[in-house]
Amino acid sequence: MLTNMYLHMFCSELYMILNAGIVAKNGILMMQDDENDKDGKTVLDAVLKGLDNNLTLSESLEESKYFPQYMTKMIAIGEKTGRVCETLKSLSEHYERREKLALSIKRATIYPAVMLAMMIAVIIILVVRVLPIFNDVFERIGTRMSPFATRLMEFGIWFRGASVTIAVILFILFALALLIYAVPAFKKSAIAFVKNNFGDSRIFGKIASFQFISSMSIAISSGLNTEEAFDMAASLNSDSKALAEKYAACKSALDSGKKLSDALKESAILSARDCRMISLGEQSGTVDSAMAEIARRNDAKIQDELTALVGRIEPNLVIVTSVIIGVILLSVMLPLMGIMTSIG
Repeated sequence: MLTNMYLHMFCSELYMILNAGIVAKNGILMMQDDENDKDGKTVLDAVLKGLDNNLTLSESLEESKYFPQYMTKMIAIGEKTGRVCETLKSLSEHYERREKLALSIKRATIYPAVMLAMMIAVIIILVVRVLPIFNDVFERIGTRMSPFATRLMEFGIWFRGASVTIAVILFILFALALLIYAVPAFKKSAIAFVKNNFGDSRIFGKIASFQFISSMSIAISSGLNTEEAFDMAASLNSDSKALAEKYAACKSALDSGKKLSDALKESAILSARDCRMISLGEQSGTVDSAMAEIARRNDAKIQDELTALVGRIEPNLVIVTSVIIGVILLSVMLPLMGIMTSIG
């Protein structure tokens, strides 16, 4: 499956080509001429093969097996409604937002994790290597370290003795993480577990709302009516029980004759402010534009929140680690300074 960035660029280029009045086959040929990557040429060759066999653009993309089903379905709907260009433009924006969101999530998790690991390594070196040296110095001058430093040193001795067991456990955890990352089936199961248990909480809930409204915006811009667009967006984003219950409640409200804005508000899928914007879109006949704006705005909010989260974690890690290291060093240095003062 292709990356979000590739899908964004593909849809963006194809939108510009088709919008200029060039047919899909000639457009793919033009893209192929400019493609320097071997894998990229393989993808375009697969799409051209379908177009050469008189398949539609959506059928060719689906036949190639490289593109996500959601994208091919949206383009197929756009072909039926005569709004392929609008669909491609919306898909390009959708995958660009998803790429930015994925990068923000990586920055919010990987960087603090690496920093935490480095700080833990520094503390372990202090406890395992440095404290025993100070203990030897204290023994030579006929005294002992403080009780706190002594307990830390004893922990370091235990840690050194159990280092093989700890190394094996860490290796198993690393291998498990690598397996989840590299094997699609395991990765899918891990993502499903996280979404099913945390898919409607805090930042995950905001991300779910963003993905839902982004999907629905594309569906409406492709020519689907409100109910059909809702069904498609809900089916693509029902990753947890809590979300599935919300979508079911919203669907029930829609079936009872309520407006989309009211149904989304009652089921707590979107905030009251976003629902007011959709209500204005319903009155002016621009629901798709309203939803696109909500998706853009929610994306910006999530980016800001993730950036703020990283900004809070980094200094807190530095402060906590500095305090721990300072306490360890002071527990050794203060008694030593007292002894040197007495000798002086």
